[in-house]
Parts: sequence; structure tokens; C-alpha cells
Amino acid sequence: MPEVLFPLDSNRKFRDQEKIGHNRWHPDVPPVATVRPGQSFRVHCREWFDGEIHNDDSAQDVRDAPLSIVHALSGPFAVQGAEPGDLLVVDILDVGPIPQEDSGPLAGQGWGYTGIFARENGGGFLTDYFPDAYKAIWDFTGQRATSRHVPGVSFTGMIHPGLMGTAPSAELLAKWNAREGALRATDPDRVPPLSLPPLPQDALLGSLSGGDFERAAAEAARTAPPRENGGNQDIKNLTKGSRVFYPVYVPGANLSVGDLHFSQGDGEITFCGAIEMGGFVDLHVDLIKGGMSTYGVTENAIFLPGNTAPQYCRWLAFSGISVSTDGEQRYLDSTLAYQRACLHAIDYLTRFGYQPEQAYLILGAAPIEGRFSGVVDIPNSCATVYLPTEIFDFDVRPSTGGPARVDAGPGAPRAAN
Repeated sequence: MPEVLFPLDSNRKFRDQEKIGHNRWHPDVPPVATVRPGQSFRVHCREWFDGEIHNDDSAQDVRDAPLSIVHALSGPFAVQGAEPGDLLVVDILDVGPIPQEDSGPLAGQGWGYTGIFARENGGGFLTDYFPDAYKAIWDFTGQRATSRHVPGVSFTGMIHPGLMGTAPSAELLAKWNAREGALRATDPDRVPPLSLPPLPQDALLGSLSGGDFERAAAEAARTAPPRENGGNQDIKNLTKGSRVFYPVYVPGANLSVGDLHFSQGDGEITFCGAIEMGGFVDLHVDLIKGGMSTYGVTENAIFLPGNTAPQYCRWLAFSGISVSTDGEQRYLDSTLAYQRACLHAIDYLTRFGYQPEQAYLILGAAPIEGRFSGVVDIPNSCATVYLPTEIFDFDVRPSTGGPARVDAGPGAPRAAN
């Protein structure tokens, strides 16, 4: 096992650990450790809400989840010799939940969760159709996930870090704040907001303190969106065996990681749509000197996927086009087309006895495949959702005998308004 450079005590909050991570992006966050090119190391990660979501049958915690504290990121890790303009090469050697025998109540120790966020607390991809908070708890048995809140479904996890990236430079941070602020200004009262501004409340910036902390907290970027440094990309294929190439913007690169997922469907459509968990990740780092200009990787991360994804071979696919539910024609709107494909899949699964919210949670947590299938045939884009039929305990394919009925139980817990 590689050396653990960022250990976590399951009985202490993230800000009370021996080594303190961060929940904002800023170039001045001090590294917690320095590694050399060619080194492998292990990192413990807390789930993104630092234990605020509980293994119970209530969704009040999802409704009231404090977005100001996310994401709980382990790091940064400085890499010797890394300079702006280099490419940081990160290999994911292993990733998984914290073993259940390590006693403690936190997600990742034998269980995880998926949440539908309420509109006023961030919403999700289909928030206009699912404005309230719901939750599903998933239990882990080896590589398999099952849920008492979504019966009739079990699948192999595509375990991956939802968030990993390098620190921005001061110039890049200023660019983020300017462009996201300009977007917010177009509709400042929108719920949910168009972007999240810097927020000193609950900011965690490693060992920064005093005036340095106050200055950085006032300008540090929230971790919710993906950006040029990688960040919260939520790519389900970044599994064990993946190799990622990150642009380096500051001396040392300052790599951070967190937001581990046991499984996720393409798009993480409920926002808290993966199976969120705490766990560990083993990383190996190296450098390509001058790699940003050599390969043109200046404003994005690129990666080689791993080869440990579950192998499903039977799928039921749903299509959607860029026409809204009230009949409005949109021009090549691929996002709307993907929404319509998801809604068609949800409606289909309700014919088998699932509540719409249960079907929505399935699409967020299970390893569905999402594709932009046509983006040139004006005026309609076509998007598709591929649902693996093998994850169900019954046959979900259309037949002359009609749909089987699953005992869907009481359904997913819903938060009271």
C-alpha cells in the first residue's frame, strides 16, 4: 500500500483533522505535502458534505444540506519541479470506499447516498419537474450497490473521484470570477443562481489564517463547476487505471482530490446524483515539462480512461429532441434534448411501478450512458440515454405481455416543505 499522505479520522470533522484540506480554489492555499515525480501515495477523502447526510429514511438533511461547506477536498499536494506550462500526469492506481470495519457513521463505510436537491438549494438537471428534496441510501456489498429506497435494482460500481484538479493562478482565478459574475448579473435573482460567487462563510483554505485567510476567502472560487484546471468534472469513466493530464498554472501544480463516487450515470443529473461516499484513492504523479504548449492542453484536462468499468452488453435506449414539453421548438438545443431523453426514461420506468423520483434517482446513480447523437440536423438535436437492462431484477424490455410490476416499496424519502 502506498504511503498515506492525507489521513482522515472518521470521528472528526474535516476542519478538525490533523491535516486540513480546503473547499475553495485559490493559488495561496498551502500544500499539505510535497511529492516527487514518479511517486505513488494514498489519499483519504471525505464525502463532499463532510458527514452532513445520514443513513436514515428522511430527506430533511438533503433539503437543508449546507452548500457553503462543499467540496471537502484533500490536498493540495505540491509536485517537485512542476512549473506553469507543464502538464501534470496523474495515474489513478486504485480507488474505493473506506472499509466498513473501520467503525464510524460516515458515508463510504459500507454505504453511500444519492440526493435530489430542492430547487432552492441548487436543484438539478430536471429541477423544473422535480423541485423537492429526495434521498436514496445505497449499501455496498463488494463491488455491488443496492438500495432499500429503490428496490429491484443492483449494479456494479464505477468507482471514481468526481473532483480532481490543479490550483489556478491568480490571473486564472480573476478570469473565473469576472466571467461568472457577468453571467450572474444577467439574472441576479434567479433560483437556483446562474453561478456561485465567492463566499467567505464556511470557507476552508488549509492552514491559511489571519489577514491572508480573509483576503483569500473573499476571492476564492467555489468548487461546484468544472473549469480549466479540471475540478468538479464528474466524469464516471475516471476509474482505476485512468491517466489524467492536468495543466499546471502555479509552481508545484498543487493537486487536490475529493468527491468520491461509488457509481454515477452520465450527467449526474440530480446534482447530488452519484452515489456519494468517502474513501481512499491511490495516485501516481509525473510531469511533462512544457507539455501545455507542446500538446495544446492549455485550458482543459485530457485523460486516458481506465479499463475496470463494468461490462454491460444489453441496453434500452431512450431518445429526446430539442422541443420543450410545452411544444416550443428550440434550435439544436442538445441540453434540452438530453433532458427530454431522461424524462422519457423516467416515464417509462414508472410503468413498472417505480415512483418518478425513484426512476430519477436510478438515472443519477446507475451507470447509464448519455450521448449527443445528432447535433447538425436543424432544428432538432437528438440526445440519447442508454439504460443497462441487466441492473434490474426483472425484465424492463417492452413485450406483448405488458410491463412487469416491481414492489417499489414506500419510495424514496421526501423532505417536508
